Amino acid sequence: MRIRDWDANLKVRLFAESMVNITYWMFFPFLSIYFSEEFGKNKAGLLLVFSQIFSVLANLMGGYCADRFGRKRMMVLASIGQGLSFLCFALASSPWLLSPWLGFAAFTVAGVFGSFYWPASQAMVADVVEEKHRGDVFAIFYTSINIAVVVGPILGSIFYVSYRFQLLLFAGAICILVGLILARWTRETVPQQQKTSLSTNGKWYYFLENQIKDYGLIVRDKTFLLFIIAGVLAGQTFMQLDLLIPVFIKDFVEDQILFSFGNWSVVVKGEQAFGIVLAENGLLVALLTVYVTKWMSKYYERNVFVLSSIVYAVSIVIFSQTNWIWGLIIAMAIFTFAELMGAGLQQSFVSKLAPEHMRGQYFAAASLRFTISRTIAPLAIPMTVWVGYGWTFFILCLLALVSAFLYWVMFYVFEKQRTRLTA
Repeated sequence: MRIRDWDANLKVRLFAESMVNITYWMFFPFLSIYFSEEFGKNKAGLLLVFSQIFSVLANLMGGYCADRFGRKRMMVLASIGQGLSFLCFALASSPWLLSPWLGFAAFTVAGVFGSFYWPASQAMVADVVEEKHRGDVFAIFYTSINIAVVVGPILGSIFYVSYRFQLLLFAGAICILVGLILARWTRETVPQQQKTSLSTNGKWYYFLENQIKDYGLIVRDKTFLLFIIAGVLAGQTFMQLDLLIPVFIKDFVEDQILFSFGNWSVVVKGEQAFGIVLAENGLLVALLTVYVTKWMSKYYERNVFVLSSIVYAVSIVIFSQTNWIWGLIIAMAIFTFAELMGAGLQQSFVSKLAPEHMRGQYFAAASLRFTISRTIAPLAIPMTVWVGYGWTFFILCLLALVSAFLYWVMFYVFEKQRTRLTA
């Protein structure tokens, strides 16, 4: 499905979200290093875990609200809220105030608003795109994010250290602008039959009761529950891209030659080496997501999901065994291939499982793979202090292999359910 054939909502979003993503990735990859330096590895890891607990709760509420109040409304509110949070973060890094604690609080609130945005945005795609084209559309949005992963860190390496205040100020303004663009140029897509009133019998806990009841139905879907658990375990590997890996590279990669031509050479050190492998990840994803998604769509989803987790495990083994810049580049190429294998197919699989009237909540629950993963993943940073980098990487590798097994079990259950329904 070509972009020119997309619904107008998606075209506006692709442009607007690309601006946010580029700005976001100009400073986000450096935050784990920033918080580690300000609070120490142990405290930084635990604080990041704490901040993500709020994102998990917001994610679940975001899916419910997207189905009840509408996709557009939640996306607009979340964008403006995230913008205000970044402005507060900017204040915490301003010439008038230097407060890591205020910056951390603002970062946490920005993450909460991001969790409100995500399920509504994913459900909107499912609302306006036919099932056969959804994988391609999700893949293009994923590609746009990873173009930002290439451009953002390169710009960030130039501006972040010396102009953090201005950068965060700019990020806040962009998010607020995107909220206004979505309010002006998008329309609501939630199916009319989904809209229900929350003001029944006047009880204050009615909203919470309905939310728990609806998510209870999702949890009883065994296939979907296994999908989330397997995704959380695999996510422990994927989430280290901006948590453990930058800290590991900073600690172990010393000055070394990247290129050499005669008497001229390019020498890189830790932070620069991380910027290179991160940009490599974004570049490969930007170039290859659509191609790899189409390639993987030719194969049975079970095999793709299982192999993706195994390839993640292989990449982690290579990361743990080298501090050579070209070894890290090879490890990142393998890591990125694992990422690309399931990039579009996993979102399409969620839309296949989700009933139309609960799409927002299914996508919210599906994104628990990321929010719960991001909640637990920061523990890898203090774990390196407790047991060392070697054991930390071994545990991550083991979790990726367990997720491969759970994906296999998930499809076994899925096929049994489908056979029973068609019998």
